[in-house]
Amino acid sequence: MGLCYNNGSYMKNKFAIFIVRWLLNSLGLWVAVRLLGTGYDNVSVHIGIAGFLCAGLMFSLVNGVLKPLFIILSLPAILLTLGLFMLVVNGLMVYISLRLAPGISMTLFNSILTGMILSLINYIVSATLVVRSNNAR
Repeated sequence: MGLCYNNGSYMKNKFAIFIVRWLLNSLGLWVAVRLLGTGYDNVSVHIGIAGFLCAGLMFSLVNGVLKPLFIILSLPAILLTLGLFMLVVNGLMVYISLRLAPGISMTLFNSILTGMILSLINYIVSATLVVRSNNAR
């Protein structure tokens, strides 16, 4: 019994979801930097759209590759804090991705707050896609 993916539509759908997440993560980073700043004294961010798109791509890749590993390694802390440690894990993902992206940096505390904003955005995207896929059936 084989799996049928409708002539590649499965991969196209996954790629489209990745692009939407990437763009919305870039927008979320822009909003977070404008609202929260960098957390460093006398440091402002002067990057354009391309810089935020690069940072959003870095966050999307780090979130997809490293976050599952960090969740597994920090599972005891997540369980002990009843899930609140996930805020730190999300903030660490933002912090790592902004260290990799050129022209933008943020303190760990501001990264945790930014992680909350980006988690909310990703939750809304996921919930929207689930509703959309349920309506398509």
